[in-house]
Amino acid sequence: MTPMIRLAMIPMMCAVLLMSDPTAALAAGEERQDKPSTPVHPKRFGVKPADIAYGAYQRGMYITALNLALPLAKKGDPAAQTLTAEIYARGLGVRRNEKEAARWYAAAAEQGVPEALFQYALLLIDGRLVEKDEQTAFVMMKDSADAGNRLAQFNYAQMVTARQPGPSGVNEAIAYYRHAAKAGLADAQYAMSQVLATGSGNIGRDDKEARRWLVRAARQNFDTAQLDLGTWLINGRGGERDEKAGFGWLKLAAEGGNVAAQNRLAKLYRAGVGTEPDSIEAAAWYILARRAGLVDPELNIFLGGLTDEEQKKAIERANRLR
Repeated sequence: MTPMIRLAMIPMMCAVLLMSDPTAALAAGEERQDKPSTPVHPKRFGVKPADIAYGAYQRGMYITALNLALPLAKKGDPAAQTLTAEIYARGLGVRRNEKEAARWYAAAAEQGVPEALFQYALLLIDGRLVEKDEQTAFVMMKDSADAGNRLAQFNYAQMVTARQPGPSGVNEAIAYYRHAAKAGLADAQYAMSQVLATGSGNIGRDDKEARRWLVRAARQNFDTAQLDLGTWLINGRGGERDEKAGFGWLKLAAEGGNVAAQNRLAKLYRAGVGTEPDSIEAAAWYILARRAGLVDPELNIFLGGLTDEEQKKAIERANRLR
């Protein structure tokens, strides 16, 4: 599948919009018999999906699904066109064919399928497989967003803030962020937390509500939300202080590779905040963060104050953490 475009965004937004492909591409002639690791709701492929083809798709029988969907797609069935595009885009059971996927997404988009509108808008922004057309992409993204596609809602909000950096653009974007956040999109939930934390647009600052959105995004393994939530819990922002829980969220983000969280976790271990003090663990997490390019003068001094033996243990521990 063509990667979702990292759109221009206001500084507070740092989420990466990539639609993961949980299933490795298979050589032609092979067929999976297990279910996709990420279940897909039938409405993704249109209001009235091609039930038999969709059923085969859900069971991991991708070649069967394509064989059933393709004839219908050629006859103009929009759901079958979208399903066909999905199979080609992700290389499910057949060789990945981005050009064929783009062709079928275009056909389904012309018939107003929200998922196809969204995917084709991304292709128009990218300009690699089809002629670049950002204005048409903007319109298609809005149409998909207004039809309820949560990824389109988030992307459209990003596009609006890039085009209209003033209050009117922010207020329009917030409405779409909220829809996507309520639909469960972690990126949008984090965006809403930032809107509320700063009092952007016509929304006043509300740390308590912002923290609730951080919790929702963090529970979906959104590492930036985990980083912020851990910090807020330790500082008591938006609710009661809970150093132990804050430490736990920061550790989760650090273990997931968030470099800023690794650096903060080092400081928590050094000071014994939310956990027992542990200079070796503190040094190990800082070494890990520093290897990734984050240099903290305060922790450099701390690291330099350890004995040679302690530094050796910390390096060994950092190597295991990696």
